[in-house]
Amino acid sequence: MSGPVPSRARVYTEVNTHRPREYWDYESHVVEWGNQDDFQLVRKLGRGKYSEVFEAINITNNEKVVVKILKQLYQTLTDYDIRFYMYEILKALDYCHSMGIMHRDVKPHNVMIDHEHRKLRLIDWGLAEFYHPGQEYNVRVASRYFKGPELLVDYQMYDYSLDMWSLGCMLASMIFRKEPFFHGHDNYDQLVRIAKVLGTEDLYDYIDKYNIELEPRFNDILGRHSRKRWERFVHSENQHLVSPEALDFLDKLLRYDHQARLTAREAMDHPYFCKGSTVVTLSSLSIVPLRKNKGVLHSLLSPQSPS
Repeated sequence: MSGPVPSRARVYTEVNTHRPREYWDYESHVVEWGNQDDFQLVRKLGRGKYSEVFEAINITNNEKVVVKILKQLYQTLTDYDIRFYMYEILKALDYCHSMGIMHRDVKPHNVMIDHEHRKLRLIDWGLAEFYHPGQEYNVRVASRYFKGPELLVDYQMYDYSLDMWSLGCMLASMIFRKEPFFHGHDNYDQLVRIAKVLGTEDLYDYIDKYNIELEPRFNDILGRHSRKRWERFVHSENQHLVSPEALDFLDKLLRYDHQARLTAREAMDHPYFCKGSTVVTLSSLSIVPLRKNKGVLHSLLSPQSPS
């Protein structure tokens, strides 16, 4: 039996091909490490709605700093907040993809927000990798609840679209208030949970298209499932966060076929990010600049997800 059918990214395919080797060959890069032990907590100053505040000191120069411990922000997000922050994440993803980089661990725990000043950062690039067309990558990346189907069926020739699946999982958990949305007990069960929503027919079409050989264990646990309508997950507690545009956007992210998912740039142009004539961008808000050492950072949704 021949191997899997090759796949190439639809966007930013040759970015690293045209860059010097030292840009993407991190094996030859020497890292100068800092020291986490340079900072010590001194005393608790107080607590607020989003954080607990501590005084700390840099023991190398006796500089005083303020540390704010992160709190979950998930349950406080409005419809506008979700659209705004999703757009900000897309900007971050399109930028890193344009630089030839896959994040490979997009999840709520890696999205930090200064909610007061509407600032967002995509963090933890420890699993990030440079994309080269035709290269096979390790599938043991991303946290379980946010792993794309390509990882779960051991398809190694994935690309930037992996990050878009993970983003779709985040969106589903936010608008449906179901965190995590796909709650598998292990990597095998994770694919089963996905199949119970997206159906097995499209899954087998995906497997056939790329000539993927499923592990025999799936024969016993996968079963046959019809595709569920997204409206099925709407109820009285989340209906204020769901719109036809939101469901259409979600549907275009959570696709088995990685080639069929929206790219980050395409996603930014989706009608979900417009409400009437108002586009959800930073320029539509009044922003106060961050004060040094006073930023408040929150994890977007959840505690640490399993790997």
